[in-house]
Amino acid sequence: MRFFAEGNLPLDDRLFALLGNLIHERTGIIFENGNQDLLADKLSPLVVDRGFGSFLDYYYFLKYDDNAEADWEQVIEALSVQETFFWREMDQVRALAEVIVPRFVASHPGEKLRIWSAACATGEEPLTIAMALAEAGWLARAPIDIYASDVSPSALAKARRGHYRERSFRSLPPALQNKYFTEKGGVWQVSPELHRRINYTRVNLMAEAEVGFLATATVIFCRNVFIYFSKTAIQQTVNRFFHRMPSPGYLCLGAAESLLKLDTDFRLEQIGGAFIYLKPEG
Repeated sequence: MRFFAEGNLPLDDRLFALLGNLIHERTGIIFENGNQDLLADKLSPLVVDRGFGSFLDYYYFLKYDDNAEADWEQVIEALSVQETFFWREMDQVRALAEVIVPRFVASHPGEKLRIWSAACATGEEPLTIAMALAEAGWLARAPIDIYASDVSPSALAKARRGHYRERSFRSLPPALQNKYFTEKGGVWQVSPELHRRINYTRVNLMAEAEVGFLATATVIFCRNVFIYFSKTAIQQTVNRFFHRMPSPGYLCLGAAESLLKLDTDFRLEQIGGAFIYLKPEG
């Protein structure tokens, strides 16, 4: 059976399985059966632009050609979901500012706390973390490093620019928007003081070498990523986090995400009114 929308290249069941498995190996993203049209819609323009006449030719190119790295970046861009906004799912961020940071400062006097936003998209999440910690006084009182990463080069480029339009502010209190951003021509620029607190870098969570140092952070926000990952990819990623994090370590997932069906020693705890996965001491 062939699956293709008007204007897309045909993608039959066999090719869908081959291409889907290849994408999963590289990115962790899984396309369930029945999503042929979705994948064909996202990738057909890339196949045509590259001069290939079929998905089979494109599959062999991505799998075997050493010159396909730039094309893989285009695939990742096409599949990436970058919709986010400031002050999203704030229960965990409040728990960070009100419980986790005070706990760390008390038990590790003078030590640097490292926080990692592992799928930062265009930067709203790490800036939300920075604003919350600044409002609580922690950025001025404690040594804190905030790291932010994403697999999408274009998302990171936007994050590094620090320019945002009004839709990103739909949940942020206006007083904080005016305090930390300056508007010019319908675009809001984050303040240099806040922006420089974020260390941006590109990371593919499926690449163990890229995760390395960042996964040694005491607090990891990895929210609204696993909803796109296979169970195998989630397990691999969670294992990397757990083995590198210090104890205690804190893993924050999205509201629709859970580790309950995985084999993991992370323990779900209620901390400051938020559900957070804990790597316990000992």
